[in-house]
This record gives sequence, structure tokens and C-alpha cells, in this order.
Amino acid sequence: PCTGTLDELVTPPYGLKHTILSQTPDIHLIQAMRDSLTEMIQSGTAGCADFREGGRSGVRALKKAVTKLPFHPVILGREGGEEIADGAGISSARDVSSYLDIVDRMKKQGKIIGFHAGERDPQDIDAALDAGPDFLVHCTHATPCQIRRIADEGIPVVICCRSNYLLQVTTGSDHPPVHQMKEAGVQILIGTDNVMFVQPDMMQEIAFIHTAYGVPAHDLLSSATRGFPPAGITHAIKKGNKASFFVLDCSWGNLHHSRDIKSTIVKRAPLSHFCARIF
Repeated sequence: PCTGTLDELVTPPYGLKHTILSQTPDIHLIQAMRDSLTEMIQSGTAGCADFREGGRSGVRALKKAVTKLPFHPVILGREGGEEIADGAGISSARDVSSYLDIVDRMKKQGKIIGFHAGERDPQDIDAALDAGPDFLVHCTHATPCQIRRIADEGIPVVICCRSNYLLQVTTGSDHPPVHQMKEAGVQILIGTDNVMFVQPDMMQEIAFIHTAYGVPAHDLLSSATRGFPPAGITHAIKKGNKASFFVLDCSWGNLHHSRDIKSTIVKRAPLSHFCARIF
């Protein structure tokens, strides 16, 4: 059950998430991660950016879990794991006292830097921006000035709306300020945040954002299929790019009667209509 404050659930090192991870044998952890990756593939996801817990052993565990799967994770390590990963995933500038040292090392190595920021309040966003990250996650409580700065500096923001509601850091469509970010020109990406609490299903995520935040279907599809710009990953269907797409069978059910296919996909595309995944 997802009960408790944000600190009690996910803040290192004594949050519920970290307690469960520390008590889970590696063999069970790796199999559970593989099962979650398989769920992601089934729901049309070809890859993810993962803020990997568990230091070096956590990075190795994910690499084992993804073996032989048609899936590409960008692994962002923590607690030393960043040294053997694609970069660093920092939970918050307020949680990690050595974050500037980590950022400095990652930049020297040409690796990716991501921050969770603004999930609880806006107080850790400026510190994250000062570190020059490649992207931010959440920005649930970003202020207008912070949004302007994010846009001016060209930093993508990954919003995780279902998680924000579930972890009780928002109660309405003003947080995260999706429309203000969009109007300012912020590049918005879609995430599902913590697999422990939220099913990593992008179709569910965009349906929720469309319903709760009123974001147009076209914008959501664009954000959800953009890939991961900080790693140079694009899923654009164009000559020379790696094929990465899924196919929906629109010949039956509610999809067959669509008069607005983008809206239909966002609101009415259950897994039963997935007929191919080309990853």
C-alpha cells in the first residue's frame, strides 16, 4: 500500500523503497525488474531512463535483467553506480550533499546528469539548475521564474503526473504547471516515475494526463514518443534511424469508429489492440 509521506516512502536512505530494496535478494530483484521491463515492452515502450538505486550492484542488476530483451535502458546510477552507468540520477539537491562533486565528475566523463527537482516544493529547483543538468524530473511546483529559466536554458522536463497524485504532492491540475511550461517553450517528456508505486505503462500515463490536465492528445503523443533527447535517442520514423514503433489494430472495437485518431489512441488504446512491436 502507498501510504505515508514522501519522505517515508521514497527519501533515502530510510524510506520504504530503500528498506524493501535492502531486504530483497538479488535473484528476486533481478527477476522482478525483468518482469517490469517485459510489461513495459508489452505496452509499447522500447526503452527508459532509470534512476538506478543500489550503487554499482544496482546497475549490474539492471544490466542482467535486460539481457536479451528488445529494450534499451539509459542507466543513471547513484551511490557510486554512476561510475559504471550512462550517468547520474540525483534524487534531489537537498538529499545528496555531494551532488556538485558528482556533477563535476559526470561532466568530465561526458555522461548524462538528471535531477529530481520540485516534487515536494520549488526549493530544490534552482540548485539543480545551477548544476547544469541535462534534464529534470517532476518540477511539480516550479514557479513562473523557474519555468522561464528552464525554457531559456533548454532543459527538458519529465513530468510524472500519476506519481504526483499517488504520492500526494499535488491535488490539482496546476501542479505540475504543464500548460505554463508548454507556453514557455519547455520541452516536455512523459515519465511514470517509481515502478514500485506506478505501473510503467505510458498509455495509462498519457490517458491520465489528458483527463486530469487537459493536455491535447497531439502534444501528449509527441512527448511520449519523442525518445530521450539527453542521450540523443529519437524514435522519429525516418530514413537511417533505428526502427522503434508499435502497431495498433484499428479494424475492430472502439478504435474502428474513430473520427479523431490521436484522441482515440490517447484515450482508447488498450493492450488488446497492440498487434506488433518493432523494437
